[in-house]
Amino acid sequence: MSFDLMSYQPRGDKKNSDFFNEYLPKIFDRRTSSGIADQVGPMRAIVIQVEPDALFDTMVELYVMTPYRHTASYLGRTHKFSVLHSHSDYPALILMAPLSPGFEDFIPRINRMYPLARNMPQTRYVGEVFAACDLNALTGTLEEQNIRFEYSGDTENPFYTSDGFRFTTPSDFTCNRVGYSTHDFNDTDSLGLGDRVLLSDSEQARLEQAAAFGSESKIAPLMLGIDHLATRVLAGEREDAILEFLTMVPYYFWGAYNIFDMNSSTNVNRNASVDDDKKSPAKVFTANNTPSFVNSFAKLPMPTEDFVRNFGRRLHHMAVEIQDGDHGAGEKNVDFVVNTLKDKGVPFLAHVVGECKDDPNLKQIFSKHSKHTLLITEYIERCHKYDGFFTKDNVAALTAAAGQDEQYQHGHVFD
Repeated sequence: MSFDLMSYQPRGDKKNSDFFNEYLPKIFDRRTSSGIADQVGPMRAIVIQVEPDALFDTMVELYVMTPYRHTASYLGRTHKFSVLHSHSDYPALILMAPLSPGFEDFIPRINRMYPLARNMPQTRYVGEVFAACDLNALTGTLEEQNIRFEYSGDTENPFYTSDGFRFTTPSDFTCNRVGYSTHDFNDTDSLGLGDRVLLSDSEQARLEQAAAFGSESKIAPLMLGIDHLATRVLAGEREDAILEFLTMVPYYFWGAYNIFDMNSSTNVNRNASVDDDKKSPAKVFTANNTPSFVNSFAKLPMPTEDFVRNFGRRLHHMAVEIQDGDHGAGEKNVDFVVNTLKDKGVPFLAHVVGECKDDPNLKQIFSKHSKHTLLITEYIERCHKYDGFFTKDNVAALTAAAGQDEQYQHGHVFD
């Protein structure tokens, strides 16, 4: 796909600083001249950590709510791993859980700092893994650009320094990691995650039952793959988070829009080298327009900043693309999927927002936070080949709904 980074004009009405406008083209130019653009490929895996007793229940939830299906599980030195796939061309999903609830590394340490995260100290979205061809050359190049990597002895979880992988330290701006790997993620035994373990008969039966629900209800074929991944950050760190991410991967800044009703902006970054976002999902960063202490003068809504103050900088939601089409009886496919999941007992934050009639548009909705991952699942249908990525009205409605569900009640943190 031919794409000229230097001539592209980002979409949107969010004004960036002179600093951002100066360094964005410099980062693009350096990516090319240093070889990063050639050394890093598309996203190949998404990594999530859950509590020690939540690994299997999380898999069942993913079976019901996403197109991911279990491929294999492994027992490592400190963690158990399960690898799931949705499509061979789309990122795999690696679930990991510490073998002990007392396991200590960056994740429980950072989670304990935030009132609505500390009750699930091991639970956090870790980051993404991108294809790479030469880990040593890539590491050397990025370290010259002040990107830090984990080395043996730096972290208690050996997964981050295992053969064929290279992970950055958690970002100061997002707390997410960026990983690189030379592995074939469709060959899970090659990943070196540990000794392969089999599911019990009862576990296999539960997964088969969850899969049967998806196929018999006819929602499974409509769930296509991950459309985007959205991280919430603080107001003053929005531009830094974007520029840091673009330093490390071959994405481009697609654009940003102010969501005035919610006092925030939505900032989209996409991979121009793929013909389908699901092959390398877009990365979205959302931030308040003003920091909380200044907002106290105007007293505007600030659900994005409140989320960061309550849960910490972290991934907020994963969006699943729903196949565009009319299901019948006035329903779009996303309406049918959501109504079917509601009948199954899956809780949602609000009704489906957006309209899909004769013109290109979007329909989308947020689930409630998962009790296993703390992540929201978004369902999004891009009607009639809509290419605007999102609409401001939809985002405002979704942000407001999430904000109502993410409140911190003082005095109830340790209940």
